[in-house]
Amino acid sequence: MAQPKGTVVLAYSGGLDTSCILVWLKEQGYDVIAYLANIGQKEDFEAARKKALALGAKKVYIEDISREFVEEFIWPAVQANALYEDRYLLGTALARPCIARKLVEIAQREGAQYVAHGATGKGNDQVRFELTCYALCPKIKVVAPWRLPEFYQRFPGRRELMDYAKKHGIPVPVTPQTPWSMDENLMHISYEAGILENPKNQAPAGLYTKTRDPATSPDTPDVLEIDFERGVPVKVTNAGDGATRCSALELFVYLNDIAGKHGVGRIDIVENRFVGMKSRGIYETPAGTILYHAHLDIEAFTMDREVRKIKQGLAVKFSELVYNGFWHSPECEFLRECIRRSQEAVVGTVRLSVFKGQVYILGRESPRSLYNEELVSMNVQGDYEPADATGFININSLRLKEYHRLQSKVTVKQDE
Repeated sequence: MAQPKGTVVLAYSGGLDTSCILVWLKEQGYDVIAYLANIGQKEDFEAARKKALALGAKKVYIEDISREFVEEFIWPAVQANALYEDRYLLGTALARPCIARKLVEIAQREGAQYVAHGATGKGNDQVRFELTCYALCPKIKVVAPWRLPEFYQRFPGRRELMDYAKKHGIPVPVTPQTPWSMDENLMHISYEAGILENPKNQAPAGLYTKTRDPATSPDTPDVLEIDFERGVPVKVTNAGDGATRCSALELFVYLNDIAGKHGVGRIDIVENRFVGMKSRGIYETPAGTILYHAHLDIEAFTMDREVRKIKQGLAVKFSELVYNGFWHSPECEFLRECIRRSQEAVVGTVRLSVFKGQVYILGRESPRSLYNEELVSMNVQGDYEPADATGFININSLRLKEYHRLQSKVTVKQDE
């Protein structure tokens, strides 16, 4: 019998890995408290509670953090137009600090010295979980079984985990029909590993769960109007049936439903993990995709050109920090404040169409618009003097003329 080691709060999902980890932690002498985050995934939470208690957890917390996930993590990403490596909307990366924050809160409430998670030793999530834990509670101790030789040498593959589960009476809903891993939250679902590890393999037709195949999606688009204040969506209206949603959570869930119905939000990419390797991931981010396009449009309409250039650079860095797990770092807090400040004039309504896997912008209006219809019109001169453009072009062409004149001299000398 192992010596008592104290209390550990385990980030529990109810799947194969964390179910086996729960039992294994008890074998090592820990009292285990299971924490299951309700962050918008489809889950039988009561069944998960019963399962954790049956496996020996002394207490189970099921915490609904969906609303704070939207308001405190997704909305700042929307304001930033956050996109990692030009394609990934950061669904998992945004969820991890939200989940880990509650993990630390429960550990402090219970007086636990330890927290544990089931993230692998090759992925990003181990970094995201632990950097959040150490930032919020520097004295916390993290048990990461997949980095402990006594664990990963005992369980080198799924078969060994399954054998362990059978031996200890752990019911695990893993079948050969879905040979890949999935991670779901309100913002997205990701698929990786198994047959998807070969980047040449096309995703099986039955893989996607949040979005319909665009080819079989409705033949009539949904036209939506999305209102923004300070870069945050505050209302969505369906022009077809008049349906409206205003609260953050309801608005986001509604956009998920509309986008999913039309097959919007699918990507299949190879990305660079923070730990140094490339990985293949397939993602469905329905509502996030609509909001990315809508916010991008209203921002371009209301933000000064030079401010926007700077803000775009901040967004790239922000996306990288979020992906790598530095949400609670001072530099990320600084960037969020800069981005928030940039959004003060990002107010207005975007009208768009959702149809056959695409989002089409139809129009926009704003009381803070920087668009001057009279100034830009081809039919009205307004306050613009066309003759002034001659000097503007001459000044800007000077650098180009000089560069190519000097290049010509260099070429002639090289030919002599």
